[in-house]
Amino acid sequence: MEHRKIEREGIFRMIEGGKSHNMTAAEGMPEDGVYTVRDIEALPEGERAELIDGKMYMMATPTLTHQDILMWMSVTIWNYIRDKKGTCKVLPAPFAVYIKDDEHNYVEPDVTVICDRDKLDEKGCHGAPDWAIEIVSLSSKTMDYIRKCALYKAAGVREYWIVDPKERRVLVYNFEHGTSNRYTFSESVKAGIYEDLILDFKEVA
Repeated sequence: MEHRKIEREGIFRMIEGGKSHNMTAAEGMPEDGVYTVRDIEALPEGERAELIDGKMYMMATPTLTHQDILMWMSVTIWNYIRDKKGTCKVLPAPFAVYIKDDEHNYVEPDVTVICDRDKLDEKGCHGAPDWAIEIVSLSSKTMDYIRKCALYKAAGVREYWIVDPKERRVLVYNFEHGTSNRYTFSESVKAGIYEDLILDFKEVA
């Protein structure tokens, strides 16, 4: 997912009285420069953003390729869980993940798998999901490869996949066992949290 960080000198649109209006950084930015989940919830309808340690990153509209891969992965994982009569939930973006269950971290992984149903309510997932997948866009490389990788590991995500359509590769971090592997789109990739779930990326190549 594409992102852009909201800088101090930027314009931040807030919601007040049910209407959106422009506010300068001096007017709209928190005094301490740290955004919270409340700021996410105050964004105008249709605008999406993520928080990492109080820094806000706006999310751009995804591409066709991004959405093709998102749908294929979501359906493949959903079918597997259904056929195995599993209890985990697979949820495609947009879906709210309060990754540390605090005020300063909020993400929307492209695909999220949650096996602890107690973490779920109508607002989203409160705490780390078992498996998070991000599909890389041109402007999201730093976010997906560095910021989110560190966040997911620290928060207790068991497995993290970075799917990069431009590079045609999949990077798999199994944080639970401390391993990482790299695959190309010409290969099949096994999910670590399941014994026999394999995604054949040749189907989207």
